[in-house]
Amino acid sequence: MAERIFILNGHPGPASITRQAMARYAEAAEAAGHDVRLSQLSDLSFDIDRGIAGYDSVKPMEPVLEEALENLEWCSHFVLAFPLWWGGPPAKLKGWIDRVLVPGRTFSTEETTPIGLPKPLLTGRTARVVITSDTPRAFLRLAYGDAVLRQMRGQVLGFVGFRPVRVTWFAGASDPKEGAVERLLREMEALGEKGR
Repeated sequence: MAERIFILNGHPGPASITRQAMARYAEAAEAAGHDVRLSQLSDLSFDIDRGIAGYDSVKPMEPVLEEALENLEWCSHFVLAFPLWWGGPPAKLKGWIDRVLVPGRTFSTEETTPIGLPKPLLTGRTARVVITSDTPRAFLRLAYGDAVLRQMRGQVLGFVGFRPVRVTWFAGASDPKEGAVERLLREMEALGEKGR
């Protein structure tokens, strides 16, 4: 079954392994008949500061953020790729998350879940997070308790309704071993064909 796939390369730089990986994913997905929208964070210009705390007065969105939100509402599968910087996503991507995942469109503060959390409004969608890092996967788990994965799966994407959220981890990104990047690109191609 064809998926509607929204891909965000969340690397703030114009050239990166994540850009290559998302290009390969998108090409394979389109060739397999999926409907694909690809966005490059580095091409987007917006204020990363959401401003006043609270949900009563949300800062008006720039057109590129409104388009991103429409893509999230449109998609059946979301792919988010980013480098791990200081244990989390880059500041510009965090700003994108802060500005795009707004109440009334991605979650409801007027309705709650059985345990009292805001009701997610993007249910029925799946996601994949692709993280490039210098931190080995095992060390992330043992030393840091998978903090960035718990954040993305539970506090960000899961919070607004994406389930399941699958993860692809690419370690050694600053100085990849011979053949490692090509293996990642082949993996992205296979996932893109399946729309997963």
